[in-house]
Amino acid sequence: MFLDLKTITTVERQHYLQHVIAPRPICFASTIDKAGNVNLSPFSFFNMFSSNPPILIFSPSRRVRNNTTKHTLHNVMEVPEVVINMVTYGMVYQTSLASCEYPKETDEFVKAGFTKEPATMIKPPMVKESKVKMECRVNEIKPLGTEGGAGNLVICEVLCMHIDDSLLNDNRKMDQRKIHHVARLGADWYCVVNEANLFHVQKPNTELGIGMDALPENIRNSKILTGNNLGQLANVQELPVNNPSFDDVHVKQIVQYYSINPDEMEKELHIYAKKLLEEGKVNEAWQVLLYD
Repeated sequence: MFLDLKTITTVERQHYLQHVIAPRPICFASTIDKAGNVNLSPFSFFNMFSSNPPILIFSPSRRVRNNTTKHTLHNVMEVPEVVINMVTYGMVYQTSLASCEYPKETDEFVKAGFTKEPATMIKPPMVKESKVKMECRVNEIKPLGTEGGAGNLVICEVLCMHIDDSLLNDNRKMDQRKIHHVARLGADWYCVVNEANLFHVQKPNTELGIGMDALPENIRNSKILTGNNLGQLANVQELPVNNPSFDDVHVKQIVQYYSINPDEMEKELHIYAKKLLEEGKVNEAWQVLLYD
């Protein structure tokens, strides 16, 4: 399917974009107006854009159906401060309730059953139930348009963070397995990040991977190994060589059984290497593929 976004409605554009650009972290923003009225609302058009200075941006978009703007936007225009409370699975249904379009005087903390907690450096209160709270100064608000669906980028500088000790490891660093982030997808879909769906991908730093083009041709053109498998193999810093001391019973069985049919033997070795790669055993997979 090909979509020219200029030829479809805003509702249709929003449908496709929100399903594709996902998962999106949720900014649960608590703000306050000059009269002291507090607002609490979630926004999934949100992310981190700089660490020095520490900048987060979220976007309270104009409503598509009637082109009105949200109380959060009005509040940060009046009082340029916001607490960004991170949303975890234990609070997702309450957070969704806070997204209801209550009248301006309504306190979403009360409606959604959250507890106000005083911030240390700014006026809006924090959500006590959130395990990570970031007190922010609003540096700039950048409108992206005047029609329904247009975003308003609220550019925030993080002044301080409050992190629940339960999220830390023994070295007082964040343990990703403990946070259980919730993120928005398209329509009414959400996802949760937990140990069941976490995995490691080796991140290249100063040392360069050899690249796909450096892989031996029979490996690069394998009908068994996927693009992800090849990416794992190509991320080593130098092309491995066959290690005569590599001893694997399964490899020996493959070689013994398929020795009279080299093509089938290579296929079986690639199948076994794929299994090892899916277990994160890159060095062992290389030895299987290089087995002589």
